[in-house]
Amino acid sequence: MQNLIKFAVVGCGHIGKRHAEMISRNPNATLVALIDVKDKKELHLEAFSGIPFFSSLTAFLASGVETDVVTIATPNGFHAAQAVQALEAKNHVVVEKPLALNKADAEQIIFKGLQVSKQVFAVMQNRYSPPSVWIKSIIEKGILGKIYSVHINSFWNRDERYYTKDSWHGNKELDGGTLFTQFSHFIDVMYWLFGDITNIQAKMRDFKHQELTAFEDAGVIHFEFVQGGIGNFNFSTAVFDKNMESSLTIIAEKGSVKIGGQYMNEVEYCHIKDYEMPELAPTNPGNDYGAYKGSAQNHHYVIENVIDVLLHNKVISTNALEGMKVVDIIERIYQSTA
Repeated sequence: MQNLIKFAVVGCGHIGKRHAEMISRNPNATLVALIDVKDKKELHLEAFSGIPFFSSLTAFLASGVETDVVTIATPNGFHAAQAVQALEAKNHVVVEKPLALNKADAEQIIFKGLQVSKQVFAVMQNRYSPPSVWIKSIIEKGILGKIYSVHINSFWNRDERYYTKDSWHGNKELDGGTLFTQFSHFIDVMYWLFGDITNIQAKMRDFKHQELTAFEDAGVIHFEFVQGGIGNFNFSTAVFDKNMESSLTIIAEKGSVKIGGQYMNEVEYCHIKDYEMPELAPTNPGNDYGAYKGSAQNHHYVIENVIDVLLHNKVISTNALEGMKVVDIIERIYQSTA
């Protein structure tokens, strides 16, 4: 019988609990520790009774509890330092998006992983949604032909229900900004499908969140793809009351496609020369964070990929270099802001 992969989860908020749940459900994995600076009673960890709990990553690493993988689901600003600390202790790491808040820190994670011969997994679970898998396949097969233009719209609601006084959301040092926390999944999908961007021009404004955040709540970004074609990314978290849409429109040589819905979860338009679109499996619903939904609930695929890589030498679905490129693109967008 093969050995179980031992996971420890750092950060026991909504996302950390999601990782812990997926680890607990996987027959090839075992959850050996939960780690958070908050008091255990505050975190409502009843579903994980009997799992050892530690108040810091340092305390856990000093405890001698045997582990293979440390999953980091803490506020964005802690990702890089905690990833490096876990790697230095000779653990593989799974790092929630974003990998870091700047390219230099992301490079440090990659360097440390190579230095200690441990894997770094970047979490970008929207790649697993059926529309994403489908559009990736037809682009790779050349079914759309030359890509002319790509248009991404992400219009969400984030208000005082999300930016609460006791939350790290909205804090520039811990959050990083709207593109890092809300929309990095869609920038990742864009990079995964079409490659790097250049000639970036961005305008950002804070219309509604001056009392809630230290950064923008809306932006319009124009760019060119290194591999050819132009694109734009329009976003807002100032939408009234609830999320409106996240969509990807592709205008190409042999046809046009639009993936829409609130979370890029539906194919809304497909008209391609000599092509009949297959029926896709339903997309998992968005993660439910109280009044909010975000990316699709595909974290079980992330855990499955970690296990496949470590036990069966499979390919990492989102490797550290790709995670770094998303950080690099976001950093360059912010630097281009007019």
